[in-house]
Amino acid sequence: MKGLVYGGPGVREWKEVPDPVIEQPTDVIVKMTATTICGSDLHVLKGDVPETPAGTVLGHEGVGVVTEVGSEVENIKVGDKLLLSCMTTCGRCANCRKGLLSHCLAPEGASGDAWAFGHYINGTQAEYCRVPYAETSCYRIPEGVDDRDAILLSDILPTGFEIGVQNGRVKPGDTVAIIGAGPVGLSAVATAGLYGPARIISVDLDDNRLAEAKKFGATDGVNSGAVDAIDQIKALTNDGEGVDVAIEAVGIPPTLQLATEIVRPGGHVANIGVHGKPVEIAMEKLWTKNIDITMGLVNTTTLEMLLNLVAAKKLDVSGFVTHEFSFDEFEKAYDVFADAKNTKALKVYVH
Repeated sequence: MKGLVYGGPGVREWKEVPDPVIEQPTDVIVKMTATTICGSDLHVLKGDVPETPAGTVLGHEGVGVVTEVGSEVENIKVGDKLLLSCMTTCGRCANCRKGLLSHCLAPEGASGDAWAFGHYINGTQAEYCRVPYAETSCYRIPEGVDDRDAILLSDILPTGFEIGVQNGRVKPGDTVAIIGAGPVGLSAVATAGLYGPARIISVDLDDNRLAEAKKFGATDGVNSGAVDAIDQIKALTNDGEGVDVAIEAVGIPPTLQLATEIVRPGGHVANIGVHGKPVEIAMEKLWTKNIDITMGLVNTTTLEMLLNLVAAKKLDVSGFVTHEFSFDEFEKAYDVFADAKNTKALKVYVH
């Protein structure tokens, strides 16, 4: 088969690799029908994830059809079409039982880190994929859900919802600011609406992304490059004291600092962004403001719920896919996704 292989920092290639085989009795083999590219894949390619060995097939999102099942797999059969979660979880360890699936203690990959696909083991950007702990790491796709929509449920939608909206404790009537209008930030915009906030303010440097955010439910857009950006955001709140919830979805020091500057006393800052550098937080100003600051890896505990909402047309995700490619165009797909500023790419659909 062919797969998109990480060859070391800056090196990638769509090439022949060995077919996956059943290694554990809880495995299944899936013929991939659709996948996509995530910002985490770009981090791996840049060398930001040193534990990923050269030769690893990238990708942790996708949809596929089961071609083989392990001897202990009871509830999945050959021919089933499945959505693969970005987290590979046993469902039995102490962390899984607490709902902390992202820190599954099972031995696949690294204990305490459930991001296995494209990280410690071969991932989903290939013609076939081995799925460990299949019965607790896959979901049947309801009738009427297209592959283009289903792949968004592997990672970005539950990430935006769980780590942004739920951790931020968004509630009816709130004013919510979401900093960063990339795919995950837009996922937070789209799912924040499920909890009935009065205003959803999208904040980004790119006016095109701000326009996209309004399609997903943002009521307002503020360009963070403006000298009075903080004043603009606070002016959109009822009393000018700041937003109830500030969600950071970029992963650089200035945007997390901005989140702490625009949140009101008693508010919540929910960090989604993947940070590669230390961030200085002005604790001498914040400690008296009764602010909660949260962060974390997605547990995908809401994946099935979100999938049902998409199936019922209660959550519209049709605008996320902006570019479409076949598997033999994977290299081109990476070029387009990595140059999102110029290509205006959100999510690429590779099938």
